[in-house]
Formats: sequence, C-alpha cells, structure tokens
Amino acid sequence: MSLLESKLDTRSESFQKNQTDMFELMETLEGLYEEAAQGGGEEAIARLRKRDKMPLRERIANVLDKDSPFLEISPLAGWRSDYNVGSGFIVGIGVIEGVECLILGHDPSVRAGAFNPFNSKKLMRGLEIARINRLPYVQFVESAGADLRGEAGGDPEAAIRREMFHFSESGRLFYEITELSKMCIPTISVVFGASTAGGAYQPGMSDYNIFIKNQSKVFLGGPPLVKMATGEDADPESLGGADMHTTISGLGDYLADDEMDGIRICREVVAHLNWRKQGPGPTMEIEEPVNDPEDLLGLVSKDLKTPFDIREVISRITDGSNFEEFKALYGPTLVCGWGSIHGYPVAFIGNNGALFSESSEKGAQFIQLCNQVDVPIIFLHNITGFIVGTDFEQGGITKNGSKLVNAVSNSTVPHITIIVGASYGAGNYGMSGRAFGTRFTFLWPTAKIAVMGPKQMAGVMTIVQRAAMERRGIPFDEEANNERAAVAEHWAEERSKGLYATSRVADDGIIDPRDTRTVIAFALSACHNGPIKGTKEYGTWRM
Repeated sequence: MSLLESKLDTRSESFQKNQTDMFELMETLEGLYEEAAQGGGEEAIARLRKRDKMPLRERIANVLDKDSPFLEISPLAGWRSDYNVGSGFIVGIGVIEGVECLILGHDPSVRAGAFNPFNSKKLMRGLEIARINRLPYVQFVESAGADLRGEAGGDPEAAIRREMFHFSESGRLFYEITELSKMCIPTISVVFGASTAGGAYQPGMSDYNIFIKNQSKVFLGGPPLVKMATGEDADPESLGGADMHTTISGLGDYLADDEMDGIRICREVVAHLNWRKQGPGPTMEIEEPVNDPEDLLGLVSKDLKTPFDIREVISRITDGSNFEEFKALYGPTLVCGWGSIHGYPVAFIGNNGALFSESSEKGAQFIQLCNQVDVPIIFLHNITGFIVGTDFEQGGITKNGSKLVNAVSNSTVPHITIIVGASYGAGNYGMSGRAFGTRFTFLWPTAKIAVMGPKQMAGVMTIVQRAAMERRGIPFDEEANNERAAVAEHWAEERSKGLYATSRVADDGIIDPRDTRTVIAFALSACHNGPIKGTKEYGTWRM
C-alpha cells in the first residue's frame, strides 16, 4: 500500500485555533467524566465502605486482568437531566482471564442502583453489544428496582409512564439474557446486594450465579410485600439470602465469603469457559502511523464551517499511514480505500463533501467489494447530507443515494462509525449511522448530529410559515419570525452537539481524537469474537 502523505500545515493560524478549541472541549469533557466517576458522591461512597462494600468502579477494576484496558460505553448518559451524569450504571468491554467480556453493573452509590430511563438504555445497549459481537456477559447486580422519581417530579401520570417504561424494558432484559444463553454466549451474575422483584430475574436467567455471604438478597417480593400479600413475617436471610439460595433453593451456584472472593470466583468461572474467538486475528504487520495522531487535535474547526481532507484522519490511524485508495478520481466527495489498524485489515469510507450521485454509487460498489472479501468497514463522518436541487434530482440523486443506503443496510461485515464533524439528515444513514446496526459508534468532541444544520432548519421553518400565511391571506410578521427563528436555531444548535446526543445514549461515547486508532482497534478485536462474514446478496437496485 502507498504511504498517505499529509498536507496538513500544523503551523497555520487555523490549525492553532482548532487545537485551542479542541483542548477547551476536552477540558469540559474531562470534568464530566470525573463527575461520572464519582458516582453518588463522597458521602454515598463512604456509606458503602462502612458496610464493607466497594464502589462499582473498584469492583470492575478488580475483576479485570492486571493493567488491561476498559472501554466504557456511554459514560456521560444522563447529562443535563435530573439524573446523575453516568446514570448510575456502568457498561463496557474489558478483559477477564484473557477473555474479552461485556461487563455491566448497577452503581449502589446512586439511588441504590435503581433503574431510570438512561441506564435502562445503557443496559439494553450492553446486551446488544454482547449479542452481536458474541461477548461473554458479566453483570454486577445490586439494584433497588425502578426509580420512579426523576424529571417529572410529582406528576402522577408521568410516574405511571415511567413505571410502564421500566416494566417493558425489564421484560426485554429477561428475554435478552435468555437469548444470549441460547446462543451459547455465557451469562454470569455476581450479586453484590439486593436484587428484588423483576431484578431477581437478572440472576434467575443467568448461566452462573455468584452470591456473597450475608450480603446478597434475591427475592420476588421482599419482607414488606410478603407481609402484605400473605401475612407472613419473613426475615430477609431466610427469604432470599445467599446461604439459603446456595443450600436450599439452588438459585446460587457459588457462595463467596466477601466481595473480593466473589470477584475471584467470577474470574475462575470465565477461565473455565474455554472461550475461543471465531473471527481471524490480526493478519498484517502492526506499525504506528507515520503521521502524528497528535495533529488530529487541530484538524477540525469547532463550528465545522472550514472543510478538511478526511485522508488526514485516515493517515493518522492506519498502520504505517498506509492507504490504498479506491476509485480516487471518481466521486471525489467520498473517499474509499483499504488499510489496516493494529494488524486487522479494514476498509475506510469517509466524507470530503456532500454525497453526489457518483460518490453514492462509488460507495455502494465499494461496500459490496468489502463484503466479498469479509473486511470490516470504518465510516468517518463529516457529512451535511445528500446533494439537493432540481438538476441533481433529475440526475438521479434519490435513486443513486438509495443504492448506497441499500448497500449499507444489507452489508453484514462489521461497521464501526466515528463521527468527527457533521452527520446530518440522510447523510447519517448513507454513512451507516446508529440506526443501521453499526457495531460501534463513537464521536469526536466536535461532532454534531441533526436532521439538518441549525441555520438551515430555522430557514426552512421561516419559508414554510411565510407560505402558510400567504395562503391564508395573513400578513407575515418579519420581526416576530426573526425572534422565533433565532430561538429555534439556538435550540437546534444545542441539541445537535455531540454531548447532547451522547447524554441520550444515541452513541457509544465521545473519545479523544488521539485515541481514535486505539478505540477502533479495541472495537475490531471485540467484533472478531464472532465470525467476520460479508453478504454476497443485496436487495433490488433501482437502476
């Protein structure tokens, strides 16, 4: 492959400005990551320690292999909501006894590990990652059940809606855990505390259950409910304690003396799984990029108005900065080609402008070729959408754009998406957005995701409102419209930011641009737990 030479001027004023802005964005994110890492705060953590309990992050750190990394998913869920940043739940991929596992857990320092709309989404995303990537599933259970407080305050109707949401989500949780077992993907529960009502089925549906003496409690109805339902005065240990479940009911498979002993047993269980990846390992030479990944900090402007060459990103994440470009002279607004990351062969599809008919057809053909040879695809987003206008419609942009979406939809090789800049409208679909079964989706701090650009959205609203007024014969108030448009543009801008999207669990997290190569490599390794096979069949192409 050819060395992809960089043309980036790191001494330019624009580069320096971009770099300064990126550092500011990263500083904001670091503060939020720190806030999420604190869980329920110092007092809540202190209460746990007085009861000889570890915070959730310590539990996870102790179960992982020494000095091994942990790829956390959606760490900033719940930002700008009535729930804690992080949502009181941790999901991620880590290595236990040499085996990549999906690990998730309730944080007992945050509202006693209760479920809320944000961590319910994280939990379901964790189950999805385990299923589609064939990762053993390890859950650290300690939950008070559904959290019926939150953003709606004292509104009883909103409380009922939240309760029904939790009810439907928890039901799906049971199905997903059972489905993993059916697919021969091991499921392991370590019960660190209470697991009540619907939460009792988390260990109930698991292949392996580890209970902790005098600490684990699992029952469909706790002592108060048993009293109200039957009149029985039941003590917690006899009703659902660890000793009872491991000696009488048989729900528990292993009885641990304390939390560290439970973690030790968890590692032993993973060790005996005889787990083998079904996909191939790295097959190419691993080389650090020739072009410095540090330069990625100054590549993208904060407002996304200044264009940049997506090849500059590719050259800083591929092995040896090598890249074999496909159809370089045709459809130039879409860059396609081959390379490798940490020895894994990969294909790249990246934006250098709007999607035209030619670039859409080029992308569709390239995706077919990737599936022919079973190579994962890395999508690099900086896309305002498909080109619009009379000439382009007559030239077949809808027809040819649909070919690209068809190819993305039917492709079966792993897709990993990195949104570095804009990802607007149907351009998000054509570039394998989250809705298209993408294995992993990560954002740069500069990412923006929306139906269209905020200014364009406000302008479209103005045009539509003016036409409606004219049809009704009502004078159009320009001053009032300008005020409405300014408000609409402001909120569209705020909600298009990557931080807002990631807080709503619309992706897997925001990453430092310098970590892009490492994060993709981690994701590729996870994907290769299952077979890497492309499809040779596609839906009907509209010619």
